Amino acid sequence: MARLIATTPCAGLLPLAIGSVTVTEVDAGPVTLIAPYDGAQKATSDALKAAVGVGFPAPNRTLGQTQGKRPRIVWCGMGQAVLMGADCPDLPQAAVVDQSDAWAIVRIDGADAAAVLARLTPIDLRDSQFKRGHTARTLVAHMTVSVTRVGAQTYEVMAMRSMAGTLVHDLEQAAKNVAARAALA
Repeated sequence: MARLIATTPCAGLLPLAIGSVTVTEVDAGPVTLIAPYDGAQKATSDALKAAVGVGFPAPNRTLGQTQGKRPRIVWCGMGQAVLMGADCPDLPQAAVVDQSDAWAIVRIDGADAAAVLARLTPIDLRDSQFKRGHTARTLVAHMTVSVTRVGAQTYEVMAMRSMAGTLVHDLEQAAKNVAARAALA
């Protein structure tokens, strides 16, 4: 009989340390997609705030803690958000889907983290435009992802679990290119 062993999406691929950048896998705990029904976003936000301490975020924003498995919620599309780090309460006014095994989440940290991501995504990552707590659904290379700024030099990228190997490969290549360029300067 085959012996199945549960692994994380980036098992054996991370961590990486290249130049001034580190790439690590994030264990976000439970991950739940929440999509309030028409007209129920405020009721959903109030129920979430009462149950887990964070409400429903505005577009392109995230609410809650970014360290550890504390509850936080990340906007991920029109009328949708992902609750991470807490079990989702009963929300009869919203569609709720457990996606704990669906995502690969990586953290990119370091002085050149924005430069690495800038090689792969079309969004403006300048401090004045993409501040801590900002998030965007965008592309990294050819993959649809969510990019969230969680610190001064720290970003999280969420991609579908099936794309974990490609995500790590693309980030690794971009980090090597940025490090090589810095070495020539």
